[in-house]
Amino acid sequence: MTSASLLADASWVRARVDGAAKLYGRAPADVLGTIWWYSLSSVLVAPTLESLAAGGVVLDPSLDAVELDLATDSRFLGARSLRPLSGPLGDAFAGSLGTAIATIASVTSANPRALGAIATDSIANRLLWASAPERAEEVVASIGLGMPRPRYVTVGRTPAVKRVSCCLIYEVGNAKCVSCPRQKPEEREARLRAALG
Repeated sequence: MTSASLLADASWVRARVDGAAKLYGRAPADVLGTIWWYSLSSVLVAPTLESLAAGGVVLDPSLDAVELDLATDSRFLGARSLRPLSGPLGDAFAGSLGTAIATIASVTSANPRALGAIATDSIANRLLWASAPERAEEVVASIGLGMPRPRYVTVGRTPAVKRVSCCLIYEVGNAKCVSCPRQKPEEREARLRAALG
């Protein structure tokens, strides 16, 4: 396990983003940084949001409280928080997400607002998976950082996140994600219907 406090270390982040190039190929640094943050942010927020949704002790999302399970190819396999939250949730998330976003933006020149939007979607997805999507707007609003409001849509009978962010995976030769906002709305809806049945 690796301390998430390393997300404040520009040299460490640069090495991890460079490692992501082995997975995604050569691409501009801002694209690699955005793709890397897309997977990292979901893992980083998971322990706290899962504990929040469970209704028990809420775990601290501060970087010095979180340990990341990091694969050798720079992918994130999971995370855990080592202690309960002792202050306001929004403040703790603002510290951890704000630090990570600032470091990634400084290393890769990725747009901080785009990285914040990715964090919004990660929070919305994690709370949806934990059966507590109604908490997403409150959590994001408490963080600040100029993050956009989370949104949901119902496809058939299945709720899904109506994404406000793009991971840029199509910039490295992959297809756009099913829920990518950089599609025509009717195309996105058709692909979501096909994926969610």
